[in-house]
Amino acid sequence: MSAETPVQSAGYFTRARLRFRDWRGNRPFWAGLFTLLGGVPIAYFPYATFKLGNMSLAMATTAGAGSLIIGVLLFTLGLTMWFQQATRVFAGVAAIVLGLVSLVVSNIGGFIVGFLLSLIGGALSVSWMPRDASAEGAKSHRAGKRGPAGDAQEGPAPADADAGDTTGAGAPEPGQQLTESATADNGSGNGGGYRAD
Repeated sequence: MSAETPVQSAGYFTRARLRFRDWRGNRPFWAGLFTLLGGVPIAYFPYATFKLGNMSLAMATTAGAGSLIIGVLLFTLGLTMWFQQATRVFAGVAAIVLGLVSLVVSNIGGFIVGFLLSLIGGALSVSWMPRDASAEGAKSHRAGKRGPAGDAQEGPAPADADAGDTTGAGAPEPGQQLTESATADNGSGNGGGYRAD
């Protein structure tokens, strides 16, 4: 064993962590995780048997099959959110609906835990947007603020220097350089925010 072994294992761990971070960033990871976790208590509790000393406590109900189906469907929807991002909205809505149905069918939604987890996962899935689409949305939002010629319209256009000029300083001479005023108090005697040097 050489002294370089820990460095190599640290490099492998770092690469694996970065790969996982990239994989997680390209899909509704937390939505799928919450939905998967929401299916576990919904499917588990109707079939669970707890031992308290010599006494066994079974919570099996007549709706045990319905609870199992809802739990398996929530588990499947969580995996769908991870591996089929195109169906994330459908999977999110289905997870919310199944979480609501589990309140009636499965021991109050897996004692509220599975219900809440599936609602959170479904809501996160519906609201998730890929990075490319969010970047395009930001670009189109910025492009909507541009004028017809593509010039940015960040504020009102400066008024004509001759219109309403009360100081007697008209338009600058053709040879003079225009600089932007240090203070942006338009119309307070400096020719609409510009001064001639």
